Amino acid sequence: MQKGKLYLIPTILNAEALHVIPAYVHTITGELKVFFVENEKTARRYLRKTGYDKPFDEITILPLSEHTAEIEYASYINYLQQGNSCGLLSEAGVPAVADPGSGFIKLCHLNTIQVIPLVGPSSIILALMSSGLNGQQFSFHGYLPVKQPDRNNKIQQIELKAKSGETQIFIETPYRNNSMINDILQTCNASTLFCIASDLTGTKEFIQTKTVADWKKNKPSLEKIPTIFLLGNA
Repeated sequence: MQKGKLYLIPTILNAEALHVIPAYVHTITGELKVFFVENEKTARRYLRKTGYDKPFDEITILPLSEHTAEIEYASYINYLQQGNSCGLLSEAGVPAVADPGSGFIKLCHLNTIQVIPLVGPSSIILALMSSGLNGQQFSFHGYLPVKQPDRNNKIQQIELKAKSGETQIFIETPYRNNSMINDILQTCNASTLFCIASDLTGTKEFIQTKTVADWKKNKPSLEKIPTIFLLGNA
């Protein structure tokens, strides 16, 4: 029996930005009947928004989040082993990049199941490419520590790496964006370049790279807006 394929399906970063997903992605998605998703409710809503018209009671939607035990992956692999092509969706952006899924994708490779990434927006890449900072050497740190002094210690560590020429990328829970901006401005050197990339692909998209000294003159307020932060060398 021919094995199914695992399609990595990108989703929108902003509720009003469906146009950034290529039409061929919607076409492939519309043919699938098995999906692995972070959140079933939002996945259903997104599928309907893309024009997916199969009845939900006739398809299979299974959870694949940070809480999914790897032991469950074996049963998920069975769908693909039995010839069913499946889709993996994240809540926003591309699957398995700063999102769950990499462990399952690795298992697919180990079981000689073809993995096909589909084109769509990655907030990390969009922020990097528009920042003007080094796109040849960069590191992504995910979330920085929340509590002090660990938070400022981490900021100092990645600023040191940024001074070597390697762009440092990180994120924060949106409601703590303003706190993150304040901590960066208080901790980093005046000449360090700091990029803020917010609401990417959205109607309120905001992308600016300035020195820390310049940001101190006019701090943005980005509470509750998904944002990527980058540090670089002047």
